[in-house]
Amino acid sequence: MPSKRERDPSVILIGTRASDLALRQAKLVADALTARGIVSELVTFKTMGDKKLDQPLSEIGAKGLFTRELETALQKGKVDCCVHSLKDLPTTMPDGLEIVAQLEREDPRDAVVINKAIEAEGLDDLPAGSRVGTSSLRRRAQLLAMRSDLEVVELRGNVPTRLKKLDSGQVHAAILAAAGLIRLDARNRIRKYLDAPDWLPAAGQGAIAIQIRSDDDRLRGILAPLDYAPTSLATRAERSFLAALEGGCQVPIGALAVQGADRAILYGMLSDISGREVLRGEREIDLHNPEASGEALADDIRSRGGNTLLAALREPQRLPAPQPE
Repeated sequence: MPSKRERDPSVILIGTRASDLALRQAKLVADALTARGIVSELVTFKTMGDKKLDQPLSEIGAKGLFTRELETALQKGKVDCCVHSLKDLPTTMPDGLEIVAQLEREDPRDAVVINKAIEAEGLDDLPAGSRVGTSSLRRRAQLLAMRSDLEVVELRGNVPTRLKKLDSGQVHAAILAAAGLIRLDARNRIRKYLDAPDWLPAAGQGAIAIQIRSDDDRLRGILAPLDYAPTSLATRAERSFLAALEGGCQVPIGALAVQGADRAILYGMLSDISGREVLRGEREIDLHNPEASGEALADDIRSRGGNTLLAALREPQRLPAPQPE
């Protein structure tokens, strides 16, 4: 990356993780800027979540596992903006940073990918004892709630790495974000989509967020027009639900806003690690105040046993030990 003195101020430096998926997402932003006659350049980073591949995300525990290094560079002026998978961004922004725009959302659902040697079309007909890979406590809990006879094993790495582990037989099936598979031109690997409200993705899944310094009015004027309002409205409801439950990668929480014919519904879930206790709810989204809808749904779930469940989840000894692959 050029030094500040060598930098052309007309070129926007976009911070991004270095994975194939992150680069494709950042390029969508770069292409949108190019279409408006604005030159940009990608600056790549490796985050803590990228480096610590030998530990489950729930054990690493810190917030911002896939965003902190980018946000630090943004705060220091080393980049002009950052592009994130919205689901990776903590609901509390670092001081002086904000989300200025979200692109139109890709399919937010989770998807099942199955080894070609296994004759199954989805989770329902996987043979008992099949090994299903995921790095998410949310997916683990929902899977065990649905099929307690399956073995859930830790599956880390980027999307191509996870698919290679699947193809080599380390796991019989895996649950991945449909958006990532689609953006990596691997839609054909999807055996089945997991639909709401029975199965819920991470809050903000499938959305791409552009983050800037709050005092950078020039970048705000350039990037704010890239915002796709329906995506922002939906994810504001989902992330307010997540924030109200004080959730992170150590708490199995799912949320998805679904647009119907005449109204939008926010679905939410909170579960224990084992999937034995799953609290679900739904709320019509107030289009003028989607955050209030998320908070109201969180309050409802808290009142029906959620507070007790959250307290138990945050006891360190309750977290599962790493499973062998």
